[in-house]
Amino acid sequence: MTAEQSDNLTSGIRPQDTSGEGTGVAVIGRGTNDALDNESYSQLVWRRFRRSKVSIVGGIMVLTLIFLAIFADFFSPTTIYGIDLQASFIPPQRIHFFNDANGNFHLGPFVYNMEYTLDPATFQVMWVEDTSKAYPIHFFVQGSEYKLLGFIPMNLHFFGVEEGGTVHILGTDKLGRDLWGKACEAGRISLTMSLFGTIISVVIGSVLGIASGYFGGWVDNVLQRFTEFVTAFPQLPLWMALAALVPKTADSFSVFVIMACIFALLSWTTLAREVRGKVLSLRESDFIMAAKEMGASNSRIIFRHLYPNVLSHVIVILTLTVPGIILAESFLSFLGIGITEPLISWGLMMRNTQDIQTLGQNSWILAPIIFMVLAVLGFNFLGDGLRDAADPYATK
Repeated sequence: MTAEQSDNLTSGIRPQDTSGEGTGVAVIGRGTNDALDNESYSQLVWRRFRRSKVSIVGGIMVLTLIFLAIFADFFSPTTIYGIDLQASFIPPQRIHFFNDANGNFHLGPFVYNMEYTLDPATFQVMWVEDTSKAYPIHFFVQGSEYKLLGFIPMNLHFFGVEEGGTVHILGTDKLGRDLWGKACEAGRISLTMSLFGTIISVVIGSVLGIASGYFGGWVDNVLQRFTEFVTAFPQLPLWMALAALVPKTADSFSVFVIMACIFALLSWTTLAREVRGKVLSLRESDFIMAAKEMGASNSRIIFRHLYPNVLSHVIVILTLTVPGIILAESFLSFLGIGITEPLISWGLMMRNTQDIQTLGQNSWILAPIIFMVLAVLGFNFLGDGLRDAADPYATK
């Protein structure tokens, strides 16, 4: 037996049959199609994944949100750190192509500045468009200075208007900050924290699940009883209790790490149970028994042979866990026990909606919900596609 055949045998992978006959080692559910035999596992997964249009849309949604978060300064028409109380609660400005004065069509989009008046009866602020002057929207314009990626000085913005005009496509908040730019910036914390927490959760859950299923016996009993103990606590109240213990004097980075660890340490149990079940079905497989007979150590069997065979399932769980952490972080930040200034997240931006009067008069402050919904739907669509593509040999 050659070295390549030995490696394939212990990995559960069937080598390519060049003689026209089977080798006697096969993966359950795999067909005999020559096209499948000539493609790698990653190629098979991609070919199956791209068949699902919904999954492709989900992937595009996720990548778009990540791209907007990374380059938030570039996509914001104004500085995302500036405060202008005179521009507080400006409603979203409509983008026009027809001039309201004469009805002429313009090839390029433009906006009108917003001006307010007070209702003499209710003293409520009323915003109306000042149609006396139109401000064309230009792309790739010079504006406020910022540091791209934190260290590259730039002043180029994706869109903007000439001096004297404003363009707030989602309106502004109570501090006069552009909601579009702040929502893009908030994605940095919400997405990074959810991904960071999910990765920690996946590492803990997958390792404990594999160890529990592979060793069995007292190791399995101890790990499963501990898993059940953690699962017995209601997650949301426990998240709130742990988040409330974060010191108020902690710096922003410490709060970020602590919150991510809190989410991670309470969301690994489901993955651990599922991975354990898959390992129980694999540990008596021929390729595992062959590895043991060849003298492979337990660590080599776990990380070289078992973990790759459950990795596709782990990736699916990762994409489906991210939305849960996004919603949990948003809920805690909304209550004021999660992310705090100077950090910004989608949940923290929603704290202004706690005031019913403010929400009733300025409904556009709900704009961050759009980003949250897109993130949750995007990751769910992506997870569904990966779940189907993870087993490219299954018939559909």
